[in-house]
Amino acid sequence: MVFLYAALGLVILLLAGDALVKGAVNLSLRMGIPALIVSLTIVAFGTSAPELLISIQAALDGVPGIALGNVVGSNTANVLLVLGIPALITVIHSSTHDTRKSYAIMLGATVLFIALAFRGVFDWIAGLTMLAVMAVILWDSVRDALCHRKNGKEAACEADELEEPEGADPDMPGWKIALYLLLGLVGLPVGANLLIDSATEIAEMFGVPDTVIGLTLVALGTSLPELATTVMAAIRKQADVALGNVIGSNVFNLLAIIGVASLIKPMPVDPQFLSFDLWVMLGASLLLVPFVFLGRDIGRVWGVILSALYLGYVAAVLI
Repeated sequence: MVFLYAALGLVILLLAGDALVKGAVNLSLRMGIPALIVSLTIVAFGTSAPELLISIQAALDGVPGIALGNVVGSNTANVLLVLGIPALITVIHSSTHDTRKSYAIMLGATVLFIALAFRGVFDWIAGLTMLAVMAVILWDSVRDALCHRKNGKEAACEADELEEPEGADPDMPGWKIALYLLLGLVGLPVGANLLIDSATEIAEMFGVPDTVIGLTLVALGTSLPELATTVMAAIRKQADVALGNVIGSNVFNLLAIIGVASLIKPMPVDPQFLSFDLWVMLGASLLLVPFVFLGRDIGRVWGVILSALYLGYVAAVLI
């Protein structure tokens, strides 16, 4: 039954996170907040709400291994699995999107996270540091995306050229927006509580550290939506944006999620992270260099390699 409760908690989390995104996006647009700002902030935070609630709840429950394991394991899974499995279906043409700047930011965020981890604890100092860096990145993204003057003339930038934010529905009635917000705000803590309690019980049942459960069961569970989305995009031959999505998700996981959780309650770092898991996460990130800087496509051979590396990593963690 404990596995069933864990699965139920994960489903509630994902559905509540989706509801929160839809409610918050449409409320923000009604309040006149520009679509670009909504996409870069509200959608980004909303889609990471399940991971955020898991990390906060785990920190409050005194199982920081699940909080940190969820983020580190998710980032590793994003690179190796979320890119690896779709590449088995179709070639991901990484050269069609310039991700060099965002990739450099991801590597910088990864190095900063590892450096802070070697302090032995993620406390308010680490939290404020990461959130400050995240704020600078968001500001830079907004500045880059907004229309700017070129040679003294305003660059062409029509409002209808901006993509509609995820979950936007111009015809959504007010009562439905309120319902989505309510379901999201109630469902997220309920799902997080259920998942964390079940994950902790599973760890005790099998006699493994909570860190291991965070790195495997919880991390894989929270990466399933990204994996499902990318696989469906690959089936439709539209997976070329997967690399950019993974990079953005990884930056947000490291800086925003652990940044906020660190302010809620200090989280000591398990020595296993320092000796193994953080370096695997960094190594997985460095595997993207040929795709980002050399324009190599992620084909089936790389799909097999990346997927096999993830299976090997999980085996090494569990053994």
